[in-house]
Amino acid sequence: MNPKEIIARRVAKEFKDGDVVNLGIGLPTLVANYIPEDIELILHSENGFVGIGPAPKEGEEDKDLVNAGGMPVTMVPGGTYFDSAMSFTIIRGGHLDATVLGALQVDEQGNLANWMIPGKLVPGMGGAMDLVGGAKKVIVSMVHTAKGTPKILKECTLPLTAAGKVSKIITEMGVMEVTDKGLLLTEYNPEYTVEQIQDATEATLIISDELVKMQ
Repeated sequence: MNPKEIIARRVAKEFKDGDVVNLGIGLPTLVANYIPEDIELILHSENGFVGIGPAPKEGEEDKDLVNAGGMPVTMVPGGTYFDSAMSFTIIRGGHLDATVLGALQVDEQGNLANWMIPGKLVPGMGGAMDLVGGAKKVIVSMVHTAKGTPKILKECTLPLTAAGKVSKIITEMGVMEVTDKGLLLTEYNPEYTVEQIQDATEATLIISDELVKMQ
């Protein structure tokens, strides 16, 4: 199983029946493929609809049905379209139970940097600032390092998307909760030792007394 699949499968277990959840661009969109059958979520796409389903089978894509990242998606029965004003009313109005976002960096204070690297041309922050400000829970889903360089830091060095908004970090190595004392490692992938996870993390991890294998 590749790292992105490990992450998406674990993120999909975070939600309860009836939750309204936004899946950000990139890795988070994979989460829609792994929602447990006994859980019914309302998946929101910031480009203007709710009711995202799993990715379409090859050859069955609808060019007019894409998520905010421009990737083909499906829509579940009861899904509906609306304009950007309504989409961001949902986001800014506090109607999202959770948002799942990727990150360039995240730190032990729950700060998030996910929109630019100085010197590189980017189109802008998009809806990320609104999503992390409006959602009740912010889950960062990302691979643990960037070519061996830690992405989970003591303090972000890139321009912030938001300060102190991240609730949980899920990588292929484990699950970390942001607490007022720092990052609490609650689950670990048994393919790695706790020491290996710490070595790949700049921030000092607090090891939970109830640490379990990653689900």
